[in-house]
This record gives sequence, C-alpha cells and structure tokens, in this order.
Amino acid sequence: MYVSIVVFNLALIHLSTESEKTTMASSAIFSPSPRGDLQSPWSTKARKPQKPTAIQLFKTPSLNPLIIYSSSFPHNLKLPSFRDPILSTHSHPVPDSVDENFTKNLENLATLQQITNGFDSVSSLEMNPRRVYIQEPPWITSLLMKNFYRNNVKKRVKVEIDKRNYYILRRRQIKAETEAWDKMTEEYREFQREMCEKKLAPNLPYVKSLFAGWFEPLSKAIQKEQNSPNTKKHQEAYAPYIDSLPPDKMAIIVMHKMMGLLMMGNDYRYVRVVQAAIQIGMAVELEVRIQTFLEKTKNCPKKVLIQAQQDETRENDMLRKRVKTLIKRKKIREVQKILQNEEYIPWGRDKQAKLGCRLIELLTEIAYVQSPVSQSADTPPDIRPAFRHIFKIIAMESGQIRKCGVIECDKMILTGLERTARHMIIPYVPMLVPPRKWKGYDNGGHFFLPSYLMRTHGSKQQQEAVKNAPAAQMQKIYEALDTLGNTKWRVNKRLLNVVESIWAAGGDIAGLVNREDVSIPDLNSEDSSEIKEWRWSVRKAKKLNQELHSQRCDIELKLSVARRMKDEEGFYYPHNLDFRGRAYPMHPHLNHLSSDLCRGILEFAEGRPLGKSGLHWLRIHLANLYGSGVEKLSYDGRLQFVENHIDDIIDSADNPLGGNRWWLTAEDPFQCLAACINLSETLKSSSPHTVISHLPVHQDGSCNGLQHYAALGRDSLEAAAVNLVAGEKPSDVYSEIAVRVHEIMQRDSEKDPTSYPNALLARLLIGQVNRKLVKQTVMTSVYGVTFVGAREQIKRRLQEKGHITDDQLLFSASCYAAKVTLEALGEIFEAARGTMCWLGDCAKVIATENQPVRWTTPLGLPVVQPYFKTKRHIIKTSLQVLALQREGSMVEVKKQRTAFPPNFVHSLDGTHMMMTAVACRDAGLRFAGVHDSFWTHACDVDKMNVILREKFVELYRTPILENLLESFQTTYPGLEFPPLPQRGDFDLNEVLKSPYFFN
Repeated sequence: MYVSIVVFNLALIHLSTESEKTTMASSAIFSPSPRGDLQSPWSTKARKPQKPTAIQLFKTPSLNPLIIYSSSFPHNLKLPSFRDPILSTHSHPVPDSVDENFTKNLENLATLQQITNGFDSVSSLEMNPRRVYIQEPPWITSLLMKNFYRNNVKKRVKVEIDKRNYYILRRRQIKAETEAWDKMTEEYREFQREMCEKKLAPNLPYVKSLFAGWFEPLSKAIQKEQNSPNTKKHQEAYAPYIDSLPPDKMAIIVMHKMMGLLMMGNDYRYVRVVQAAIQIGMAVELEVRIQTFLEKTKNCPKKVLIQAQQDETRENDMLRKRVKTLIKRKKIREVQKILQNEEYIPWGRDKQAKLGCRLIELLTEIAYVQSPVSQSADTPPDIRPAFRHIFKIIAMESGQIRKCGVIECDKMILTGLERTARHMIIPYVPMLVPPRKWKGYDNGGHFFLPSYLMRTHGSKQQQEAVKNAPAAQMQKIYEALDTLGNTKWRVNKRLLNVVESIWAAGGDIAGLVNREDVSIPDLNSEDSSEIKEWRWSVRKAKKLNQELHSQRCDIELKLSVARRMKDEEGFYYPHNLDFRGRAYPMHPHLNHLSSDLCRGILEFAEGRPLGKSGLHWLRIHLANLYGSGVEKLSYDGRLQFVENHIDDIIDSADNPLGGNRWWLTAEDPFQCLAACINLSETLKSSSPHTVISHLPVHQDGSCNGLQHYAALGRDSLEAAAVNLVAGEKPSDVYSEIAVRVHEIMQRDSEKDPTSYPNALLARLLIGQVNRKLVKQTVMTSVYGVTFVGAREQIKRRLQEKGHITDDQLLFSASCYAAKVTLEALGEIFEAARGTMCWLGDCAKVIATENQPVRWTTPLGLPVVQPYFKTKRHIIKTSLQVLALQREGSMVEVKKQRTAFPPNFVHSLDGTHMMMTAVACRDAGLRFAGVHDSFWTHACDVDKMNVILREKFVELYRTPILENLLESFQTTYPGLEFPPLPQRGDFDLNEVLKSPYFFN
C-alpha cells in the first residue's frame, strides 16, 4: 500500500510539472499498466508469467496507437505544482521499460523516504532510471473508452460521407469525360423534334440556332457518305473511318470543332485546312477510342472471362453484368484492367487529315446563313454559304510566305459568336475529383480522356526517352505532378459577380477588352495622300477589330468555364510537363497560369486561419499586387503603403463598382480586389487572426532566370543584383538596366547626327527610358530572346506611351532601343553571359554531328531538344492536296544551339519548383506553382519561404555544370567540349538569409 501511494503521488506530481514550461520537459513518462500487473515489492508470492500487454508491445510511445489514452488523468486536469522538491527527482530522462523483470524496477522505489514537503531525491533512480507503469482507476478507463468510441463513430461516419460524396463526384466526372458528345447530340435531336412538332424554330442562343439549322442536313450527308456504294479502297483513300461513329454524333463534333477553331484562332474569319482537318480527325478518333473502350464491356474477348463449355452470348452477357457491377461499385480501375488486353492502334495524321477534310467538305456543302436584314417582298432572301474553301497567302510562323488552303467563314458567323461561347463543348475541363496518380507516360491524369505526362508535340525521340526512363528515376516527377494536381480550387463567386457586371456593361476596364469594335474611318477627301493615309487607317482598324474579337472569345471561354464550375465545392487541375520539365495545367482556359482575370476568380477550396503571420503576408501580398513600384519597396514600406490606403481597401471591398474604385488602379486589378475583400473581412473581425482565408499568396522570384545563372556562375555581384544576398530592400535589376540604358543614350545623344544617325533617336528616346520599357526584354534575355523579339517588346511599350505616332520612326526607335538594352544587359551580367555562351557552344558541338542535345534534369527527367528539320509529306484528300509536316532526320543546328541555354535554365527552374512542391506537401502545406511563382495559404508563407530557399541551395550544391559536361562526354563519346566557364566564390548559404530572394 505504501508503494502504491508513493507511485500514485509521483504520477500526480509528474502530470503537474509537465504543464509547466521548465526543464522538466524531459521528465519520466508514466503509462498505465494492465490491471493486476503491479504487486508489492515485499510480496513473496511468485508472479505468474503473463503475455505482453498491448502497451508493452511497443518499444517507444510514438509507435503505440493507444498512447494518447494512456495517461492516468485527463490532459487538461490542473494539479498543484511542487516546484522545488521535484526538480531533483526528475533531473534525468527516464527510458521506456521493456524489461521482463518488472518487479525489480519497482524495487528501486523501495528506497524512497516519505517527507513532509514533497519528495526527496532518489539516487538509485537517477543512476538507473526506469519507466514506471501504474494502474489507472476504473472511472478513468470508462470515461476514456466512452469518449474513444464516440469520437471513433463520428470519424467513421465522416469517412463514409466523404467516401459517398467522392464516388458521386467521380461518377459525374466519368460522365463528363465519356458522354459530352452524346449529351449534345441528344440535345439537338430534341431541337429537331420540337421544330417538327411545333412547326417553328425554338428560341435558341446564336451558336445553337446555327447548329440547329445545320444539324439534320449534315447528319444526313454523313449518313449518305457512310452508306455510299463506293469501294472500300475509295473510302480508305478519301474518308477513312467515316462510319466509326453515328452520323449525328459526328455532325456535332464537326460543327463544334470548326466553330471552336474560329473562336480560339489568331486569324480572323478563317482557319487553315490542314489545322482544321487534323483537329476534327483527332476529335473523332478520341471519341471512337472512348466509345470502343465502353463497347468492349459488351464484346470482350473470351480470354477475359474464361468459362469453358459456354457459348459466346452467355460469356458476353456475364462479362457485361460483371462490368456493370464493378461500375456500380465504383471500381473503375478493375474495369480498366479487364479491358486492357487489346491495344489500340492510332489512326495517324494521314487518316485523321483525310477524314477531317471529307467532313469539312460536307459541312461547306450544307451550311448556310441568312441575313436578318429586312428585305422587300420582291427581293429573294439573302442566303449565303456559311463556309468557303479558298486559297490565301499566309505568313507562316517560320517567317515564310505561302499559299495555303483555308476555310473562311461568312461575316455573319462571327456576329454574336463571342457572346455565346458558353454553349461550346470545352474539352479537358477541371476535374471534380483528384486526378489519377501518374505512373507512366500515358498513365495518369484523367480517367478516360487521353492524358500524357509530357507535351512532346510529335517528337518521337523525346517520347521514347520518357517512356524508357525507369519508374524509380521518374518517381519524384510523378510525385510533384500529383501534388500540383491534388490542390483543390474553387471559384471566388464574389469576384465572378464583379467580372460579370463589368462584362455585361461592355468591358473596357480592369484589363477586360471593349465588347464593341472600333469604328472604321470614313474617307472625306479625294486627295491621293489622304486616300493613302485613309487606307492605312482602315487596315489598322480592321486589324485591331480582329484582335479584339479573339480577345473577347478568349474571355468568354474563360467565363464559360467559371460559370460551369462556380457551384462546385471544388475542382482539380491535372498537370503535365513540357519537354523541358515545366509543369502546366492540362485545362487550357480557366487556370492559375493564365491572366489576372483567371487568377482573381480562382482561390483555394480549403481555407485556413490567417494567424498573426498570415495577416502580415496578406498585407504584403496586396501591396505586391498593386504594383506600380510598390512591390520594390522593403516589407516595412509595403506594409506602410497598405496602412495608408486602408480606407480605399475597405471601400473597394464593400463597393467595388460604385465606390472610388481604387482597386482598378492596380497592375493586377482582379487579384488586388480579391485581396482587398479578404483583408477587409479581417479588419472588420473582432478576432482577425482567426479569419479563414482561401486566398493564394504568391512568392515570386526576382528575375528568376538570372537568379539561376548567378547560382550556376557563383558570381557575387550578379547574385546581389538578383537578391541572392540579403539587403535592406529588394534589388531591382530592371531599374539598374534602365539606368545603364539611359547613360548609353545620353552619351549617344551628344554625338554629331551627321556622322552618327542614332544620335537623333537617342535624343528622341532619352526621356522615355524607364523600368517598364526594358523589363520584358531583360526578363526574357536569359530565355533566348532574339533581337527581333526584343525590338517588338520595346515597340509595344513605346506604342503604349504614345509619344511616337509615325510608324517608320517608331520602328527605327525600337531597333535602337533594343540594341542598347541588350548591350547594357551584357555589360552588367558578364558571368551569366559566359555561362550562356558555354552552354551554346556545347550544343553547337553536338548539333554539328547531327545529334539533338540530350540531358537529364537533377530530378531525373530525360530531355531531348525536338528541333529537327521537317519534311513535307503530301497526301491527297477530297478537299485539296495537303502537305503535312513530319519530323525529319536532320537536326536544326542553329535552333539546337540558340535554344539550349534557355531550355536548360527552364529545366532547372522546373526542377526547383517540383522539389519545393514535394517538400511543401510533406510539410502539410497546400501548394500551387507558376514556374517561378510559388503559392500557398497566407498562414503558411513563412514555412514555404524556408522550404523554397533550402531546396534552391540543395539544388545548386550539386555540381550541375560538371554533371552536365560528364553526361555529354558519356552520351557523345569522341566529341571535344569546351572547358567549364570560370566561376566565382559566392556562398550559396547566403540565399537562406535573403528575405527578398523570393518575395
């Protein structure tokens, strides 16, 4: 009894002292023993050997799942503390007791002496510490078990509800992937029935009214083609696979694809035949693949379901029932495994193009539009073909001028088209459930839609390199893409309502384009010079209207996806890679890599309390989004900026369109408004740190391409220029370049114009040089921007200023400014230029041997530059002769050389982003990445900042250039490569202390 009292009191004191933040953190931990396991150390009765208890089976408390219930008292029980006497008793940590001789452990307590004020020190316990197991009272066991079962039931119910909701969403996702065309086909069948029954056309949106008029004639034309008496050889030559789908579904695909190309293309009113034909052929093939997959549940091979002595009908019926049962049980993977035994043979570009051309030809034959303009009774109706096949002189992407076949649409087709984009079928919409985990080149992402790990654009060598890479080597790549794909998003309804209001009112603010075309100028003179100027003005107005049309269609497509997803609890974006290793969402329209509009509308579906640090970063984030130089202030300066505009922020949040509209002056207005709303909620809350925030907060690299070059070259001056070194405020490399450009122009302006014509241009531009003029060129210089590209970038900035109206003078000024900017850049970043030249020289050595440049990123992704000379492949279709481009066997030496430095740096920034993504996932953070911009919740920014710096240092502690040179020497034996460039002595650990490295 004496020992029991001592042990119990010792437990009480231990629990009380654990609540105090003292050196007793390492005190002994007491856990309960099973009932009856204790006996008096003075007892002479022999103990019966007992089986180890559940608690004794675990050597460490952390491994014991029941340890949270092992304390003899509730964790929040307040006990009196015995401060001084107990310190000596627990001066040493007590290890777990795993000895079988448990009685001997208790004998150590026999030396304890009872004293009046607590416990005296025990020398034997200090010398030979042991964990002591004590018996808990029955009322504690009953209470804990009751709470345990209650909590367990609640958890199980929640798990079941979450599971049920997941399967409902997955079923909807599978329907969206497999039944989109079927649903649309049935809709137009219903339109046809309605028109037949009511003898009038239904009141439909513009696009649907056009489709409703074309649907039946096109379906009949396709059906006639399918039933034509032409020989199989003729069909293979001009319309292969035309009978692979029902005619009405094929008609829907052709109409939607053609209109979608007209909406999304950069060309006004026309689309190239080869592009349209291949896109339509691919869409038909994709639908055939999906339907073939589903039809296999009815006609599977006998080897799938081996049933001896049974006929084929019964076998197929049983298999169909089995597949239906699996689908009902939501076991989609099992269904896919059953049907995996037959490989699908792709059609190839030739057959896709031939089928597409024949379907386009049928569309041009039956599609007509009628002018709505009222006409007199005597005038026949103005009915015109909706599409025409013509030949047009087109400037190709390579710069060559060629005569190409195009499908041109009537002007009436475009009227109202941009306003009804919501009725178009948009492929690869965001997923309602997390994407499939990546496990191979074509194994991951969507459930049924074809998903590929990498966008190879037809490069066979790149495809083979990725397919042949060992799974273990690719594991980190898979994990990073899964992490990005598992980030759950939702639509910010409040922001969407603001966008809809602005768009409905005509746009033209907050970065939204005007919904009305610019007017075409009238000719009011017969003077030849004025006529010439008028013609030039007309061309400019028409070109601007074409651009406005494309931009309006783009906005409508983004908003149509937002409207579709706004009522969803959340959605996900499957990600894949470009050939360099940069990650992109597979959905093309509404995603976080897109414009300010999309980024403002999207937010994390999961909300987290701001906390003190989150409120701090939310304010900084708002200042960054406002821009206009505020983002280049110190953190204190940005916080002060927000403090100075608190009234504007609250007004913007409460009355975004009717107030003073301060948010519209921001560089990223919609994102700024979202931050204003979140901060306003916080300021109005009685407990601001507990406000739930869904807003992604960004940390952006400071001219990230140059940061990677500085880390490669270890140059201290360049590292400091791009914030790899700590400073009182962020270094601004763009401003530094602008100052140098101004100095060069100042020097040139003082020269004699007769001997140096650029002196006049320098005098013209010297007052227009600022950070914004040179920023884009400096930013893209490390990514291989050419002189022509730099000229066009600066030309656009000068046009925005509006000081130079003459086009010829604007062109000359842009050429001069681009030349000076690139010159200044080379002077300041000499070491980066040296590394860039070394990479280009290595690529030239490889390419001159007719080999593509290959390398493996530090994360294990194999990369092959896909720059080969194309060869033309001529095919004859029912519409015209097409010249398809195919990858040739000869590499493009110049392209391989100039593209390698930026591609290599892109592969490094992609590696850094993926390393950060995986580490953030392991730390419990929600992460999204946009190349060199990393996003997470405001409360987690501090954690992410530590992680991204550690991963950058970890990446560049590896000998990247040495490994690259070694891989070149191994891959291309016999070739002589230039020696590594000289590097400085910059200490990478400085990055860990730099607050503005990413900010």
